[in-house]
Amino acid sequence: MKGSKRPIHAVTTWVRRQPPKMKAFLAVLSGLAALLFLRIFVHDHDSLFVAAELVHALGISVLIYKLTREKTCAGLSLKSQELTAMFLGVRLYCSFVMEYDIHTLLDMATLVTTLWVIYMIRFKLKSSYMDDKDNLAMYYVVIPCAVLSLLIHPTTRHHPLNRILWAFCVYLEAVSVLPQLRVMQNAKIVEPFTAHYVFALGVARFLSCAHWVLQVLDTRGHLLTALGYGLWPFMVLLSEIVQTFILADFCYYYVKSLVGGQLVLRLPSGVV
Repeated sequence: MKGSKRPIHAVTTWVRRQPPKMKAFLAVLSGLAALLFLRIFVHDHDSLFVAAELVHALGISVLIYKLTREKTCAGLSLKSQELTAMFLGVRLYCSFVMEYDIHTLLDMATLVTTLWVIYMIRFKLKSSYMDDKDNLAMYYVVIPCAVLSLLIHPTTRHHPLNRILWAFCVYLEAVSVLPQLRVMQNAKIVEPFTAHYVFALGVARFLSCAHWVLQVLDTRGHLLTALGYGLWPFMVLLSEIVQTFILADFCYYYVKSLVGGQLVLRLPSGVV
């Protein structure tokens, strides 16, 4: 067992010593390798989106277990949950007036769960909430997304307000996890259930991003024109990629900690 860990430890040590540009290059290279793997072995790329929903649901289940059985919300960001409820609420409205499908029901279930989490943090488990660590101002996230949605939004036949709101929820979803990452960075130590939850978000975001990228490749770029014209199709794809890379660094340290047999994840400075 120790012998099998030595090569992994050597690789992680080498990666940790590399300059930021090299780490970014290795992250992109790893992402491309994973995309190539999925393209070769997963023939129905729509199943990646379903897999992303299932992994997200698994992460929420871990979060529910933490709140109900552990009776603590330590390490969780209330602001991230509120941002999640915000973009889900906007997306549900847009789904009802623009396009209604099975994902609308999934979003509704996720919104209900998120509102329950917010209630638990605000009232039932307020004493364990790390208010001083959850210090990323929400307007730093919400206002740029709102301005960007006014400038770049879908060019469909729907009402302009609905198109702007749809763009807003796409942009907000991409950065809604930032307060959670700030909490973990401030605390430096992440307990297992919170780490499992955030890692599940990272995997779900990657699978969702892979779904969009592979769909664009499969349709030879026609999917982008189906989404509209101008900068909007590019921004949709960019938002998916941003969501993945925001969590990539955390996922690296999570896997490293898991391989090393550590129950508690310790984050070095500069991860977020």
